[in-house]
Amino acid sequence: MSEPVLKVENLRKEFGGLVAVKDVSFEVGPGEFVGLIGPNGCGKSTTFNCISGLLDQTTGTVEIFGKDASTMRPDQIQNLGFTRTFQHTRLWRQMTVIENLLVPPREQFKPNPLKAILQSSSRPEEKERLTRAYDVLDQLEVPHMAHNLASELSGGQSKLVDIGRSMMGDPKLLLLDEPVAGVAGPLALKIFNNLRQIVDDTGISVLIIEHNMDFILRQGVDRIVVMNEGEILMVGTPDEVRSNREVIEAYLGAAGDDSGGEEE
Repeated sequence: MSEPVLKVENLRKEFGGLVAVKDVSFEVGPGEFVGLIGPNGCGKSTTFNCISGLLDQTTGTVEIFGKDASTMRPDQIQNLGFTRTFQHTRLWRQMTVIENLLVPPREQFKPNPLKAILQSSSRPEEKERLTRAYDVLDQLEVPHMAHNLASELSGGQSKLVDIGRSMMGDPKLLLLDEPVAGVAGPLALKIFNNLRQIVDDTGISVLIIEHNMDFILRQGVDRIVVMNEGEILMVGTPDEVRSNREVIEAYLGAAGDDSGGEEE
């Protein structure tokens, strides 16, 4: 069996007297599309933030590609081949879509930063990045938006561009925080279909947070990790999750007292 690209063991995060994540353990394998779901306030985004180095875990370990990332900075984790997005998109609004995609690639200014800046338009590497950016837009079926300003995009279009920007670093592991939150149904389906195709075509691994259980159960993920009240409730296939009474009760219970906001 292949080694996991992401291994979370006994992850715990405390904020003073509040335990937001309680000894969570799960794995993501190579080329696997995994959903992380749970009611509002269950600790999904806190788990993401610990994995990506934005928060220091209280105890537990995070391994990425077999390396202990528990004490690494976010930039060090990113250099392992890891990229993440956030629930709220953070595009550069006064730049075009294609310009947004050209910023993230790694090692653009090596070996000579000054020469790279002065000669960027004539460097073969720069032309390769531009070709790559257009390829990514083709993958996401939005090449027509290349020269639109990011400020002109709808919320759903911004989500697509944010995913495209994350792909520009050629990640081996991609974490997506609610990429279809607030996105209309047809475009949300398109985003998920594109992600499934990217996983199948490239072999990257994707871990995706989604609040809407009914939606993600229909979208072709390989496995689902279910959290509730900071803990892992179960890990299984969509069919196994769909038939688990504890999962259904957790969501129905949350529906009765849902304040409408995420925990982080």
